[in-house]
Amino acid sequence: MEAAETAPQYNTYSRSEVNPWLIAVVVSLAAFMEVLDTSIANVALPHIAGDLGASGDESTWVLTSYLVSNAIILPISGWFVGMLGRKRFFMICIVVFTLSSLLCGIAWSLGFLLLARVIQGAGGGGLQPMAQAILADTFPPEKRGLAFSLYGVTAIVAPSIGPTLGGWITDNYTWRWIFYINLPVGLIALFLVYRLIEDPEYLKALKGKSLRVDYIGFALLALGVGALQILLDKGQEDDWFGSNFIVTLTLIAVTCLIALVVYEWFQKEPIVDVRLFKNGNFATANILMFMVGAISFASTVLMPQFLQTLMGYTAEKAGIVMSAAAMVLLMELPLVGQLTTRFQARHLIAFGWLALTCTMFLSTKRIDLQLSFGAATWLRILQYVPLGFIFIPSSTAAYAGVAPEKNNAVAGLVNFMRNIGSSVGTSLVTTILARRSQFHQGRLVEKDTSVNPNFQAMLNALAHQLARAGMSLPDAQKQALARFYASVRAQAAALAYIDTYFVLAVCAGLMFLLSFALRKNNPRVGGSVSLH
Repeated sequence: MEAAETAPQYNTYSRSEVNPWLIAVVVSLAAFMEVLDTSIANVALPHIAGDLGASGDESTWVLTSYLVSNAIILPISGWFVGMLGRKRFFMICIVVFTLSSLLCGIAWSLGFLLLARVIQGAGGGGLQPMAQAILADTFPPEKRGLAFSLYGVTAIVAPSIGPTLGGWITDNYTWRWIFYINLPVGLIALFLVYRLIEDPEYLKALKGKSLRVDYIGFALLALGVGALQILLDKGQEDDWFGSNFIVTLTLIAVTCLIALVVYEWFQKEPIVDVRLFKNGNFATANILMFMVGAISFASTVLMPQFLQTLMGYTAEKAGIVMSAAAMVLLMELPLVGQLTTRFQARHLIAFGWLALTCTMFLSTKRIDLQLSFGAATWLRILQYVPLGFIFIPSSTAAYAGVAPEKNNAVAGLVNFMRNIGSSVGTSLVTTILARRSQFHQGRLVEKDTSVNPNFQAMLNALAHQLARAGMSLPDAQKQALARFYASVRAQAAALAYIDTYFVLAVCAGLMFLLSFALRKNNPRVGGSVSLH
């Protein structure tokens, strides 16, 4: 026997005269603009550093500063909705994001640019969860999967095309235009939100009810999440726990985040509604979304880095490989949205994780230094297609069995978990690549030492070949050794990429098992879940 979970089951989705799909396009446009900015500046860092007189290490704070402020706002966006109303908060976020984009573009120093990026990240932090919450309230539960398929374009397609677009703009114009392009998009989105979006009745009923400002909760959140984001971003660069700076950040992050959960659990009006995690379905969906962020961003880092550092691809050519996969996913998402109305969410999610496990394992067999452009493109497509089957049903499952008035808090926490997952995934693969490259390089050198007659014969043959080409014998011997070392480094790096894809395959396999922990749902009544 199945029974609906005891949660308020009244309809809160908007019934305005505006076409709900028009609303979906408008809110997704604003969210797309924000997600694009998380990756569009990556390839422009050398240009920014050179133009503003900063070092390469200093320029990376352009990314870190944005991510920190963005991560702090995400989980408390639901609280801001209670304070300001969702439409007003959404419009404020668009205004702040758009104006700060202008400030980023006119920045005359690195310090001013970092300040503008902090403000931009804070404004952008509310755009993703508000877009998702508006979709959840605009569409009835049985159609949320279709709506979230459009939102999926912003969440998992934008990060893939961001570096390609950013590289093209920087090469053909100037790095400042990667920020200026937000101005017309932001103004259009602001006008359309003002004209088309209205708060549902349950939010209008909250107007006039003042919420207590939770200063302690906000301080713990800002310190904990800020420290976590910085240590994830700088960990490999500073040799992780070999650095006192990273150790200090770790202690701050662990202490503050544990204290935040304990403190907020007993607050009547918490700034972060951690009690939502008592719902097992919600907690499982958040773990799945965390891993979606981790694996999608990790694979987005791996492929272009492999193609550029080992295969000699230009940023533009590597970007074409990434964009091809994004275009395929763009066509796939509406299909997955339709499937959510016919199949249980956990079955679609399980299929997605199983397919992702297989493609990541396939990557360990196909990645080598002879990989062609076509093979790389198809491999990236295979890696990306399963994400649509995971992202959309997981987003839908997060709302199942949760009271509708909690939709804003749900959206904030789900997007927060995905964003933190992306930071963890990027840090994880960067560290694995560095450590495993060192390991494989040591093992390869052990096999080809001066006492190995085959190695010595190969080295002498190459040296004599270079000498016949016009080099002196001492220079030819040095050049032969240098070429051998470069070959060893390339082979070690390729083996490290294989190891990294294997780790991602194992993680995806574990998520396949976890997906069955989600409760059964009625696909035709998206929010209805069974008790077993």
